[in-house]
This record gives sequence, C-alpha cells and structure tokens, in this order.
Amino acid sequence: MYNRHLLFLLIPLIGTHQGIAVAPPGPWDAFNFAPPTRTVLPKAIHSIHGLVQDSRQLVASNKGQAIFNGNGSYVVLDFGQEVGGVLSITINEAERDSALSLSFTESSQFISPINSDDSCRSTPTLDGDGVQSLPSPLPAGTFTQTLGQQRGGFKYLTIVSNSDAPVTISNISLHTTWMPHWDDLRAYTGYFFAHDPGFHDTDFLTRLWYAGAFTVQTNTIDSHQARQQPCPTPQGWFNNVSGGPVVGPILVDAAKRDRNIWPGDMGISSHTELVALNDLLPSKNSLLVMFSTQDPVTDSLQYSGPPFNAVGSDTYICWSLIGAHNYYLYTGDLDFVKTVWGNFTKALSFMESQVDATGLVNVPEAFSKDWGRVGGQGYNSAANAVMYRALVIAADLASILGDDRLSAAYSANATAIKLAYNNILWDNSAGMFRDNDTSTLIPQDGNALAVLFNVTNTDAQNQAISQGLTKFWTDIGPLSPELDDTIIPFIGGFELQAHFIAGQGERALDLMHREWGYMLSTDLSTHSSLLEGFTANGSLGYRSAAGYHFDHSFTSHSHGWATGPTPALTFFVLGLTLTSAQGATWSVAPVLSGLNAAEGGFETGLGWFGVKWSTRQGVFTLTIEAPQGTQGSVRMPGTRTIQVDGKARPGASASPIVELAGGRHTLVQNL
Repeated sequence: MYNRHLLFLLIPLIGTHQGIAVAPPGPWDAFNFAPPTRTVLPKAIHSIHGLVQDSRQLVASNKGQAIFNGNGSYVVLDFGQEVGGVLSITINEAERDSALSLSFTESSQFISPINSDDSCRSTPTLDGDGVQSLPSPLPAGTFTQTLGQQRGGFKYLTIVSNSDAPVTISNISLHTTWMPHWDDLRAYTGYFFAHDPGFHDTDFLTRLWYAGAFTVQTNTIDSHQARQQPCPTPQGWFNNVSGGPVVGPILVDAAKRDRNIWPGDMGISSHTELVALNDLLPSKNSLLVMFSTQDPVTDSLQYSGPPFNAVGSDTYICWSLIGAHNYYLYTGDLDFVKTVWGNFTKALSFMESQVDATGLVNVPEAFSKDWGRVGGQGYNSAANAVMYRALVIAADLASILGDDRLSAAYSANATAIKLAYNNILWDNSAGMFRDNDTSTLIPQDGNALAVLFNVTNTDAQNQAISQGLTKFWTDIGPLSPELDDTIIPFIGGFELQAHFIAGQGERALDLMHREWGYMLSTDLSTHSSLLEGFTANGSLGYRSAAGYHFDHSFTSHSHGWATGPTPALTFFVLGLTLTSAQGATWSVAPVLSGLNAAEGGFETGLGWFGVKWSTRQGVFTLTIEAPQGTQGSVRMPGTRTIQVDGKARPGASASPIVELAGGRHTLVQNL
C-alpha cells in the first residue's frame, strides 16, 4: 500500500497537452463546442432592465462602453453556451458611491439581479450562491476575479448597479480555467460523424457526441480548484480548495457543482475522455485520490474525494476498482496498477466480506448510498452487478501481474455472484431482474448494468431486458423506478449500451432522441452541455434519496455522468473497442442502427484507430485503420460473402468474423 501522504510525488507536472495527433479536419469540426482561445466573450444581450445605455457595446462584436444609471438597473449577458473561469471587467468611470454586483446562472430560468442559482448549499441552512459584490469604492481599471471567486459553470452573467450613481464599464471577458493542461482546447484526438435520418435534426448524433466531449472538458479542473464545502458566506462559492493530494488535472462530476471526484460518474466520463481526448491523466489523478481515501480500519474507500469526503457506498467503491481497470485498458500503464494494487485488493476484500451464503453482496444500510436512488441495501441488483464486474476485472489485473492463484480466486467468486444473481433476482414473469430478493420493483440500473457487464446468461435475457426497459420511457426519457419522478442520464447511459449489446441499435438511438434530444433542445439548459437530471415534465428538479426535491436551480447543466452517448456512439455505432491494453488487440462490430453511414475514431498510445462505413443499394462497405503491430477482429453485419481488400472470403451461417492485422483494410459485403 502506498503512502497517501507521499502521493503527490507520483504525479508528474504536465504543462501542455501532448497528444500523438489531432483528429483529421472535416465537417464534424463545426460541432466542436470548445472555444478557440481561453479568452471568451459574451455573444449577445439576453435582457436589459432599467437605465443601461449602450449595453450592446459589451458583447463580442463591440468594443465600446456601457453606462449604468440608476439603482437596480442591470443587463444580462449571454455567452451562448456553457463557460467557466475567471471574469474580468474594466471600470472606466465610477463615482465614489457607485456599486456593482454580479450573478451567474447556467439556466435562463434563474436569471436574477439579486441571486445566483442555488448551486451550492451549506448544511443546514441551504443557503444559495448569492451574488458577488465588487469592491467598494469601485476600483478604476480592470477588475479580475481571484481563482476562488471564479465561476465554474454558467451561461448567463447579470451585471447590476446597486446605487443611483452612474458607472461606465467595458471589456467583459472570461479566462477559461478548465482543461488547465491543454494549450488548444479544440485539439480533440477523436471524432465522430453521422447523419441521423430518423430525427428532425439530421446532425443530432454528431452534435450530441461533441456535447458529451465538451461536457467532460468542463469537468476537468486543476486539483486545487475544487469547490469549498460547506459554502462560505456572504459570497456563496469558493473554487480554490484542494480536490485531493495530487498535482495536475482531476476529473470531477461537473463544472459548477460539486467540482468533486465521484468515481461512479467516472464510469461514464472516463470513457468519454478516451474517445474524444485520449487524455486519461485526469482519470488517473482522480483514481489516485480515491485510493488515497482508504479507511485504515475497514479498508473501504470513500464515496467521493475531498473536500466533500462522502462515505458509505458499496457501488462507488466498485466503480473505483472498475475505473482502475478502464484506465489500464486505455493506457497500458502497468506502473499505475502496481502503485494502487495493495489498496485495490484490500478494498475488494472489504467488498467480498459482505458476500454471504447466498453468493451475493448483502449491502449494509451504512454502505447503501448510490447515485441518489432509494433502496440500495440488501441484495441490491445494481450493487451486485458492479461487484461482479469488479471481480472480473480484478481477475484480469491479477493475471497481468502474474498472480494466477489470486486471478483464479477472483474468477471463481465472480462466477458465484453471476449464478446467484440469476437464481435469486431473475423474475421470469417480467423477463427482467428484480431490484432485491424482497422487492417486486424492477429497476433501470440493475437491469441495464446486468446486460452491460454480462451478468446475464443468454442473449434471450438481453433481448427481454432491452424490451422491458422501454416500459419506463416517456417522451423525454426513462422515468427511473428507483427514484420517484426522476429521469437520470447516468443510468440512461448504461441503458443505451444495454440496447446496443442486445443488437437493438435503433432502440438505442430512439432513447438518445428522447432523453438527450430534450437536453440539447430545452431552453432551460445551455444547448452545449448535458444535464445532471430532470423530471417527467422536463423541469430541472432532482429528487434525493431522502424523498424531497432539490430546488430546481441546484441541478448541474454540465455533468460528466450524462455523457454516455459519446462513448456509446464510438463503441457501438462505429463498433470500435479495445480488447487489450492500448488496443494491442481490438474489435470492430458496427451496430447499423438504421443509419446509412458513420465514421470516426480515436487514438491511444499505440496510434490511430479509425472506422468508416456506409450502406448503399444493399452493399455494406467498411474501412478500418489500426496501428501496425496490432491485431483485431471484425464482425460484419450480414452473413454473405465478404471481400477483404478486394479478395473474397466465404460467408457463414452466422454473422462472420474476420481476423485482421493492423493497417488499413476495406471490407465489402452484400446485405
């Protein structure tokens, strides 16, 4: 077990993004939400109240001055999309008793001259963020926020005069602070492009892929720019506290709130990090933080990193373990595995201590917390699904480290959980898994995760679960049975993958159209980043496990756990996945999903992996590019004869698989 107090010594200082290559240019670049420079300017005037002269001089296209006359006069500036960082304003002229204050919001619903949205709460007062008042008297020249005063995520800035004395301002600008180790925020190493003929916005899938990538960028912050807990007063936010004992970037849950490491969220966002950015350093740092939280008595891990330091979640302990394997798969960083292996095995032993004679984890009440759902204790299906996955990946890592005996033990324990899961929790009449052995509730999370992590025994089960999950659907997404009146994109991202695994690609796209189509179209949000959650009527409420709704303004509008479509489109529509570290072996198995064509890819330390396919007049054409020295398998969508690089290969009674070496290959098949 490594010394948590010396952890910072393990992390190199990273100054700039050092990607192997930038994704090729193309029409997809028009959908990249990342700004071309770190300095961003307001794009439009949303609204004006009172006496504000020449307010349009404050937007990007103008360089002049605006004059406020009158107490309570204000202007609302629209930055056009999610932004975050340190704000600067030039005070050109101000009388001694002039006064200005600033308020921020991600949603137009909460624009206010007297309060920011309630994105932070100090227990037990539940105070909101409030406003930031500029120093009095107003300083001549440029006023710039400190790092602590920076606003992590917002779209609208309200500037209000708090006196009758006139004040003249100009040069509103924001220095972007997320992705601190990148010089070029648009230098994505991966891309995705597809037309979506089944949706009114034919560019929707491409736009959605990039919205997910951008969301994860805004969730990548310097380790010393986390959000203070509890919130300070009178200004209700402070964003320069430690997010853990590491140096460099960390991957947190959201831009605005909580700005804290949550390993469950990384079960989605770290995959987005790979396919769009090939930058797993934030994930690595965040995982090191989580392993540093190990309790010296129980060997359990925390539910979140500092400064929140939440405890009591078996599922999130498993997500830290799963995250370690994901990181190794994408980077081949065996030194990282060796560094955390002592902590990893102890945390897994803590989890195994909860497996009883049934073969399942019996989650104690004290460790039943999860993404906000109720009923996480006992033989909870979601907890046992992630535990099964944790054992499977632990067996793989133990084998890689040369400990075959431990690997075999983990494999045997995984097999026992899978057997018990199917024997105890499967409801044959429903064709789905129950939430618990004592419950009739059919969950979204336990069923989606069972398919995703191969806890099912047959394809028929996968098909039944895929169909059954649609019973929860509304026009704007699945209403989770585990949490009243909540549509939760975190679990929706796992459900998407379950539909693809079941071969129901069109169903998966239908879910994207409903749930993520709403997120990107509603005027309640940013049109650029993805929501934490919402209710059946589309409002921004998010019900807690305690049974009450958070104030709607509490909802995060740039939340990494909502980015599931980004990796899902790459892994399933393109069909491109890694099957061993960095892609030494890989797989391509496109799920056509009713589309006519798709293309894209990503890089790892071995190089570029790309896929481009199309269907025209009954002919499927697939072009693959993979690094030399790698090996891959390709599953074609039909059963007829395949041509590989101009040479025919016989078909098969089932979808044929072609084994290929790295390089560039073109495969053709009549459908």
